[in-house]
Amino acid sequence: MFTLASISGDTYWAIAISIGFGAAVVVAILLTLLLHSVASIERSVDGLLETAGKVAANTAYIPQLNATAPVLSLIVTEAVVQDGYMNALTDGFGGG
Repeated sequence: MFTLASISGDTYWAIAISIGFGAAVVVAILLTLLLHSVASIERSVDGLLETAGKVAANTAYIPQLNATAPVLSLIVTEAVVQDGYMNALTDGFGGG
């Protein structure tokens, strides 16, 4: 019959070293996965920072759009006047 008392001290050390080696392998695998994830996150952040700069450049002039509405109404008014002039110039021409 096999009992724990019959195992020698060397066998206990071999078991402990095997368990420790197995744990070290698992930790190494997990650290590798962590480093891969961190690198992926870093690449994503770098891309986001580049995109954020472009968005900021594209939206820098949005506050100036507040001045556009009054000018547009003046443009529409002038377009109506010009349309009236063009109609007056072309009345009677090309009709036959």
